[in-house]
Amino acid sequence: MHPMLNTAIKAARRAGTLINRASLDLERLQVARKGPKDYVTEVDHAAEEAIIDVLRTAYPSHAFLGEESGHIAGTDSSAGDTPEFQWIIDPIDGTTNFIHGLPLFAVSIALQHRGQITQAVVYDPSRNELFTASRGGGAFLNDRRIRVSGLRRYHDALLAAHLGKTNSDARFAEMLAEPTAVRRLGSTVLDLAYVAAGRLDGFCGIGLKPWDLAAGGLLVLEAGGLISDFEGEQQWMKTGGVVAATPKIFPQMLGYLQA
Repeated sequence: MHPMLNTAIKAARRAGTLINRASLDLERLQVARKGPKDYVTEVDHAAEEAIIDVLRTAYPSHAFLGEESGHIAGTDSSAGDTPEFQWIIDPIDGTTNFIHGLPLFAVSIALQHRGQITQAVVYDPSRNELFTASRGGGAFLNDRRIRVSGLRRYHDALLAAHLGKTNSDARFAEMLAEPTAVRRLGSTVLDLAYVAAGRLDGFCGIGLKPWDLAAGGLLVLEAGGLISDFEGEQQWMKTGGVVAATPKIFPQMLGYLQA
């Protein structure tokens, strides 16, 4: 296992310990509102600080992009203002689920090297499920290799979606009307990890941030899946619009969006 991935796993587990401890007494949580239907707790901040502390101790020159901390500059750069190494962190993806005691949330950590995601960790502390991937090295769940599902028929697919108010868009309505069922888990990083593990056959989302997508996107690719923006290009980290699925389901999902 790559040493940087090992360090990220250590950081994710430390954050998971804080999250699990806080989940035992949710009534004492201090919850603030960042925006409409967008919440943050002191546990989000503490978990992100714990992750950064572990990573910065091991790699003091690296940059960070965290959901709560924003950009933290490093001391190395590859071209202009682009960091050579940047950690992309979401301490609790699924905070709304977390504060309601719904165990569908996860820690997400990804390493971007010169603009390319090379390491990924998604840790579900409530189930002690650890999803990991290194570019070119495959994707794993608790050290067991995972692959996307082999499903071929779109009609039989189980999909997940994060579409907000765009459900009125005819393209999305048609795309989501055809499969067996569509779920909204409330945690994009788990949506993507579950596609990688074959639990879901595809995922579509809009309005997402780099920390929602970085680790999960690499998991999908390393598990044999496909991922793109709505144009079929590799700008999903920038646009926040993403389609990810098994190779047979992916072109059928994309076809609805390009019709």
